[in-house]
This record gives sequence, structure tokens and C-alpha cells, in this order.
Amino acid sequence: MAPTDDALLARARGGDERAFATIVDRYEQRVAVTVIGMLGPGVEAEETGQEVFVRLYRSLDRFRGEAALGTYLTRIAVNLSLTALNKRKRWYERFVDLSPGQESAPPTEDALDRLERGQRDARVRKALDSLPEDQRAVVVLRWLDDLSTRETAEVLTIPEGTVMSRLSRAMDRLRRELGPDG
Repeated sequence: MAPTDDALLARARGGDERAFATIVDRYEQRVAVTVIGMLGPGVEAEETGQEVFVRLYRSLDRFRGEAALGTYLTRIAVNLSLTALNKRKRWYERFVDLSPGQESAPPTEDALDRLERGQRDARVRKALDSLPEDQRAVVVLRWLDDLSTRETAEVLTIPEGTVMSRLSRAMDRLRRELGPDG
């Protein structure tokens, strides 16, 4: 039988590195889904995901267990993702990418399929990125992390009704952004 989160936390507080590694293994996928959902795939998301566990490690003695460990880690992931989005926004406001496009050989059918999927994914990512941060967090937690309304409310420390209204507004906006094909 697998050890409980509480047992792992107690062992990790006592310096057991394997116990902490087990916590990371248990929750890294959940954290990754949240962070990638908020930031998109890439180095920034990887670094943010790692920082979630660094923050947990540094706060082991302060974690009181008022929320489930998974909820606590998801909350850290959302908060760090929001911080990264704000940094990204400030960076984009200062710099404009002026790099020229690269030419390539004519694409194959398989490459065209991948390109179409990539373009569709990019449209969805762009639409998701266009959402206000509070709505994006709700969409990521409900759709990508597959959390319930109650769990999403716990992670974001907001009422369940607020989760539902933000999700509704986000869905309306995504429908407008993506159109009938979305």
C-alpha cells in the first residue's frame, strides 16, 4: 500500500529525500498540466513546474495541511504561472520580435496534417491566452486538470458561484474567439 501524503510529508520533514521524491512523482503530472495550461509548453512552463516543488520543499515545515497536498501544489502552480504571465506581458511590452521567417522545402501530406493540427492548437492557445487571468485559471483547472467546481474554488480560494460565472464568461469568450469551427 502506498504511503499517504501525510506520512510522506512527515518523512520529508525529517530529511528523507526519497519521501520528497515520491511526492514529486505523485504530483508532477498534475502540476505540469496546470502550468502548461496556463503558460503553454516550453522552458518557461518547465521552470515554473520545478519552482512549484522548490517552494514546497522550502515550506515543508510551514505546510499545515489545511488543504490537501494536491490542492496546495495546484495553488502554488497557479500563482507562479500568474507571476510568469505578468513577467511575460511586461517583457513583450518592451520588446518586439523582428526575426525574419525561415524558408523550407515543400511540406509532405504528413507535415501538412501536423501543420493543420499545430495551427488549430495555436488558435486554441491564442484564444486561451486572450482570456483574463482569472478566467484562464478557472478553465485550466476545470478542463485540463479536471477538477470539480468545489476543488477549483478551493485552489483559487473563491466561492463556487464565482468559479461557475468565470467559467461561463470564459466559454462565451472562447466561442467568439474560435468561431463555429472552434
